[in-house]
Amino acid sequence: MIGKLVVLAAGGVGYVLGAKAGRERYEQLRQSYEKVKNDPRVQEKAHQAADLAREKAPLVKEKVADTASSAADAAKDASGAAKDKVSSSSSSTSGPTGVVSTSTPTGAASESKADGELNPERLRAGEDTGPKGDLP
Repeated sequence: MIGKLVVLAAGGVGYVLGAKAGRERYEQLRQSYEKVKNDPRVQEKAHQAADLAREKAPLVKEKVADTASSAADAAKDASGAAKDKVSSSSSSTSGPTGVVSTSTPTGAASESKADGELNPERLRAGEDTGPKGDLP
């Protein structure tokens, strides 16, 4: 119990002494900041920077809008190409049994598998291996 009181007292003394030293250092830093902030040379540079930002803002806005538009167009093109690829690969399903005939990237015909079976050749070819037909 006495050990806990000693630790608590030491902590309290350390806090008080640290707070006083911390406050003094804080005041030194704050005074230095105020001195630099109120320096006429710093004020002039700050105004120049603000004026330059106002001047260039419309140009930056235009460039950002153009870049965003280009990115949106590229995304639409990529999406359309992906849809076309999915449409062309899903049209290779043949017959009512759900057997799919695929080919390897080199063009050699692979073994036909039922939809429920795993086919590593389809995975390597990058074909859609998801469920076919309407889902519940």
